[in-house]
Amino acid sequence: MTTRVDDVLRLGDDALIAAQRLGSWYASSPEMEEDVALANIGLDQLGAARLLLTYAGTLEGAGAPEGAGRDEDALAYLRSPEEFRNCRLVERPEPDFGHVIAKLLFLSAFQLPLYIALRSGADEQLAAIGAKACKESAYHLDHSSLWTVRLGDGTAVSHDRMQAAVDTLWPYVDELFAGGVAGLSFESLRPTWESTVDGVLASATLRRPAVGAASPDESRDELVALLAEMQELHRAHPGARW
Repeated sequence: MTTRVDDVLRLGDDALIAAQRLGSWYASSPEMEEDVALANIGLDQLGAARLLLTYAGTLEGAGAPEGAGRDEDALAYLRSPEEFRNCRLVERPEPDFGHVIAKLLFLSAFQLPLYIALRSGADEQLAAIGAKACKESAYHLDHSSLWTVRLGDGTAVSHDRMQAAVDTLWPYVDELFAGGVAGLSFESLRPTWESTVDGVLASATLRRPAVGAASPDESRDELVALLAEMQELHRAHPGARW
């Protein structure tokens, strides 16, 4: 059974790992303008991650001895891979630009209704975070939808590569809807997600994959490698202030 801290960490970790993946694409996308767009989307995800991790640390320290709650840096840089709560979708490797776009489509189609729901929820901190993040998520969804259609309904090569990305990542989408936070069941967001994603795939002349969920026992070596890179500087200079 997850705790309230775990539930908030799940959302913060999703955004943090998504930001780290997006950051690796700076100066590697197919267009200069897209470099800037992906960098900005990554910064949006990082901003949401900071707010969510800070709140998780506050919850962690509530009712405990003073100083017991970890701050955003400790939660981001000093946890082991086993302690991260993110869904596996965000940590999956991105061998080409199609995978970046498919992942962003699936994630933003989930995050937008999530943040909208949190915006009107009873948890004041999550409501404030949702109010800020839902505007950014709307742009992320629009951006990834346009690129999905552009690639899927483009050349034969771009279509096939976009379909391959959708097929590869689809087994991981079920984890988006596992759990909940502040009385909100993530499963309740599935109809909106499916309607959005199905509409984009149809416009892109892409098929919805008929595949099952990925095995929960699958190796998470990709997350281990990602965190080793992300946490290297902080761990090399513990306690440093820049």
